[in-house]
Amino acid sequence: MFQETTAQRKIARLRKRVRIVQGGTSSSKTYSIIPMLITYANTYPKQVISVVSESIPHLRRGAIRDFLNIMIDCGIYSDAQFNKSNLIYEFPNNSIIEFFSADQTDRLRGARRDVLFINECNNINFEAYHQLAIRTRKFIYLDYNPTSEFWVHNELLNDKDSDFVILTYKDNEALEPSLVREIEKARERANDNGYWSNWWKVYGLGEIGSLQGVVFDNWVQCSEIPKEAKFIAYGMDFGFTNDPTTLIGVWMQGGELWVKEHIYETGLTNPDICKRMQSLGLSKGKELIADSAEPKSIREIQNQGWNIYPANKGQDSIKSGIDVLQRYKINVTADSLNLIKELRNYKWKQDKDGKQLNEPIDHYNHLIDPLRYVALNKLALNNSGKYFVVSV
Repeated sequence: MFQETTAQRKIARLRKRVRIVQGGTSSSKTYSIIPMLITYANTYPKQVISVVSESIPHLRRGAIRDFLNIMIDCGIYSDAQFNKSNLIYEFPNNSIIEFFSADQTDRLRGARRDVLFINECNNINFEAYHQLAIRTRKFIYLDYNPTSEFWVHNELLNDKDSDFVILTYKDNEALEPSLVREIEKARERANDNGYWSNWWKVYGLGEIGSLQGVVFDNWVQCSEIPKEAKFIAYGMDFGFTNDPTTLIGVWMQGGELWVKEHIYETGLTNPDICKRMQSLGLSKGKELIADSAEPKSIREIQNQGWNIYPANKGQDSIKSGIDVLQRYKINVTADSLNLIKELRNYKWKQDKDGKQLNEPIDHYNHLIDPLRYVALNKLALNNSGKYFVVSV
């Protein structure tokens, strides 16, 4: 059932044109803003409200899911009023809430609106924001996790038309106690660990952190894998209870890597994995490189006819795999949400003085690890110092 929280009350006090909501994890930023948009649409007729994020998959997993859950919980949802193709919900008074992504350039420069909400606005550039803002008549909500300074801090915070609030998990009384305990574990780890110190600052306290030390800065999002791209291999990492089983596909085109996330799920047995791959339409004959630490799982999947074999990791395989991947531009499909999150958060370790070490953190790597397996086993260095695809 929908529950009012301190976060909602704080956001409701924002009155200026641009309403900036900075916050940590589980502070209910999005889940607090969406009800206000619904109330506004129900109260005022013929309003156009746009909810925008970096990609359609991101919207479906976030703002759209929250919108539908809140509408259903409040007993006001009508399936007939939701155009699932155009992602537009029309209210009885002819107000609408529309959802679209910042990578739809025609929508950025398209029709005007009354209200704008950009979800996780730190993932879009300032030009996209500006194109949307100048076409918004009334007010704008922006929310984000403050992983580092970006255009909100440089362009908007000191503007006389901007309101600002910081939220934390403590502002969300609806948060389950188990999640509170999990978040607060980071506070203890932060005392003598650079990674956790930065994590607690950003996600626990909602304060500006630092992106220094990310392992990969050579990647971009793409809409799809090019049809002419050459398939290299699938990569798999095994998990079950706490860690997910993951599967990615890797292609090459124009000297660049193209990557798509296929599986990211806990609780999968080996038969489940085979069924999931089959349901995704993956070919049994294509090469699949898996974590060599799970020989039993590899054998069971082989017995089902899949062309799977263990990764040959070799000495210092983590840094070697990273070195290979850093030589490429990596294109990641926009629906690979978990991989995108990992690439944004996979960093080098730091010592207690904040000095960067030559070793990555053992977090945010469930999909990066199988990507490394493919790099180590399918890309080789030739005499000219360039990597090329090899057969196995």
